[in-house]
Amino acid sequence: MTLHEAIIKVLQQKGKTMSTQEIADVLNQNKWYTKGDGSAIAAFQIHGRTRKYPHLFNRAGSMVSLKSATGHSTNEVIVSKPEKHIKKLEQNANIPHELAVKVLMNEKNYKPAGSIQNLIPDEPGLYCIRIDDFHNLPEPFATYLTERQHNILYIGIATTSLRQRLGQELWAEGHGTFFRGLGAVLGYRPPAGSLINKKNKKNYTFSAADQASIIQWINAHLLINWIKFENDFESMESTLIKQYLPLLNTSKNPAKLKELAALREECRNIANKNQ
Repeated sequence: MTLHEAIIKVLQQKGKTMSTQEIADVLNQNKWYTKGDGSAIAAFQIHGRTRKYPHLFNRAGSMVSLKSATGHSTNEVIVSKPEKHIKKLEQNANIPHELAVKVLMNEKNYKPAGSIQNLIPDEPGLYCIRIDDFHNLPEPFATYLTERQHNILYIGIATTSLRQRLGQELWAEGHGTFFRGLGAVLGYRPPAGSLINKKNKKNYTFSAADQASIIQWINAHLLINWIKFENDFESMESTLIKQYLPLLNTSKNPAKLKELAALREECRNIANKNQ
C-alpha cells in the first residue's frame, strides 16, 4: 500500500476531516504504511503527499479530507497508478541538471540533522533544509510556511565544502547565515555589545548556552539533503529559491519575509550597543 492509499483508508475509516498530525499518528499506530528506514511518519509527509494528489484530497491548512469526482466522500480505496507527480521545476526543460534537482528535492532522501555529521562529504555542492513539522516554528513563521504548502526552510550552496558549510549552518562551526536567522526566529538574541570590538558588524553570534539550545532544536526538528555539484552554483541556487520560496532565504527570494529581516536587524543592533 502506498502512502496516499493509506491516507485514504484512514480518512474513510474515521469518516471525518483530520489534521496531518492526526493522520500520521494513526498510520504510525496501525502500520498500514511504513517508511523504508523504519522511522516514524511525520505530519509534513502527510502534508506533502496530499498536496501532490489534489484530485484525491481537499486541504485547508493542516486539515485534510477526501475528495471524489463528484465532490463527495468516496468509500472505495483508490488503487494507485504509476506516480507522475513531477514538480513544475522538474518539468521545465530550461532547468540545468534536471536529475540533480530531482535528487536534491526528493523528500525521501532527507535525513535528520542529528544523524548526518559523519555523512556529509567534504566536497562542493548544494543543500536543502526542511523542518519535520511547521508547528515547531513560532508564529507568524508557522503560518507563513503553511501558506507556502511545503516544509522547506533554506536552500544554499557550498562552493568548496558541504561539510564545512553545513557545519556553519547547523552547528555554529563558524558564521552561518541560516543559523543566525533561525536563532532569531526561535527567540534567541546575541549578547549586548558583542560586536562592538569586531570588524564585521553584521555577523552576530549567540552565547554558548544559547548556541547549544539552538543546535539541540536543529538536531531534533530539521531534515537535510545535499548533492555534490561543481558547475553553475549561482544559477541553480537562484532557480531553486525562486521556484520553492524557502522560508528563511532572503537573498534572491521574491517572497523574503520582512519579519525575518526585522529580527536580524534587532540582533545586529543589540550586538552593536553597549551593555
